Amino acid sequence: MSIKRDAADVWFSKAVRARDGGCLYCGLTETNECAHIYGRRNKAVRWSLDNAVTLCHHHHRMFTESPCHFVAWLESLYGETHMEILREKSHAIFKTTKQIRAEIAKHYRVQVRAHEQDPSFTFTSYN
Repeated sequence: MSIKRDAADVWFSKAVRARDGGCLYCGLTETNECAHIYGRRNKAVRWSLDNAVTLCHHHHRMFTESPCHFVAWLESLYGETHMEILREKSHAIFKTTKQIRAEIAKHYRVQVRAHEQDPSFTFTSYN
């Protein structure tokens, strides 16, 4: 059973893909997807920019099927400190409501539109 996506997920995904510009593994700018490091079930980091990277469909699937390879690549990309901070952050409890998810969607929608106006815009995470 898949996890339901709403506007917060859609705008978060658009923000991640706009921030990265292409697959961070191979550079492809087509068939890109938002790949979560800790899965979307983990609400503490579900909409956190440091918990997602842009991958093309091929590499998203490759890393999903080989999580050890994904972790090794992420540590080479971000460093062990980033991954440890993310691991700690993922242990928090974050309960959402419809209103909070609407705020998250608005936060990323505003940022995506700002990036469209100014490609040098720096994204900030909701949490």
